[in-house]
Amino acid sequence: MPHLLKIVISSLVLSASLASLDAGAADAASPNAQSAEPAAAKSLETTWKDVATQVVSSGGIEFAYRELGQQNEGPPVVLLVHLAGVMDNWDPLVVDGIAARRHVIAFDNRGIGASSGAPSNSIEQMADDATTFIKAKGFRQVDLLGFSMGGMIAQEIVLKDPQLVRKMILAGTGPAGGEGISTVAGVANVDLMRATLTGQDPKQYLFFTRTPTGIEAGKAFIKRLQERSEGRDKDITVRAYVAQLQALSAWGQKQPADLSVVKQPVLVVNGDDDRMVPTPNSYDLARRLPNSQLVIYPDAGHGGIFQYHDDFVSKALAFLAK
Repeated sequence: MPHLLKIVISSLVLSASLASLDAGAADAASPNAQSAEPAAAKSLETTWKDVATQVVSSGGIEFAYRELGQQNEGPPVVLLVHLAGVMDNWDPLVVDGIAARRHVIAFDNRGIGASSGAPSNSIEQMADDATTFIKAKGFRQVDLLGFSMGGMIAQEIVLKDPQLVRKMILAGTGPAGGEGISTVAGVANVDLMRATLTGQDPKQYLFFTRTPTGIEAGKAFIKRLQERSEGRDKDITVRAYVAQLQALSAWGQKQPADLSVVKQPVLVVNGDDDRMVPTPNSYDLARRLPNSQLVIYPDAGHGGIFQYHDDFVSKALAFLAK
């Protein structure tokens, strides 16, 4: 709790100086999260809660990473995490579900968690750092799953190095200059303080709706994040969190990119009530990306893929298998 409060106070100071900027197609999907058939039919000898953390070095940076499903066919699926996230912030049910069919890799970007170096304060540099990691692993082509800020990084990667990317899944995210992105800091900091004062995990407020269904889904998700009891990742530092807020502010005020040049298949996913990266951004991405599919989950927020984990894993695997 003191670590969280320190981050809140430091980021509130930064938020006061960040400029704000206002910045939506496809059929919406309304699956039943409870009735969805689990996609992870194959058992894993090693799972997300106990897979070892490894390190690969490139450009003077030691990148911490974890990988599962190396025996599976197809390009690796590289996970790009959200604001303030480290490897332990990925839902075990999502990672294990995808790793049952695909090779999955999560990593800490430069200066985040257990990785060395100074954290970047731009989405563009974060994309370059992620590309450095991907190439350090020897991958010639990958699939990307970017959640929230990770989805913004994924967009920069495909625009800068299109041959590196086969397919993308963009969840809970938006385009450069998108609605509400430059003011994410304000939303995040209010809920960080709210969570601190109520003794709850901030993700309960940030990722899920305040309906009974959303609240219960949030509690279950947060409990899953604690399944790994040994070898946990390092928390994000105040310095890294502030750098990420600066990156989001700049990204939210950036001129929109020409997404029509992205020819790769893209699956866009969100909840219908995302407060962090407002849901209209998902519709906007789906409209502007020429080869996209859109899934919008009902009574779900920013963490819709975690609330509807079974359905999301099934749709993600089907999309990646095409």
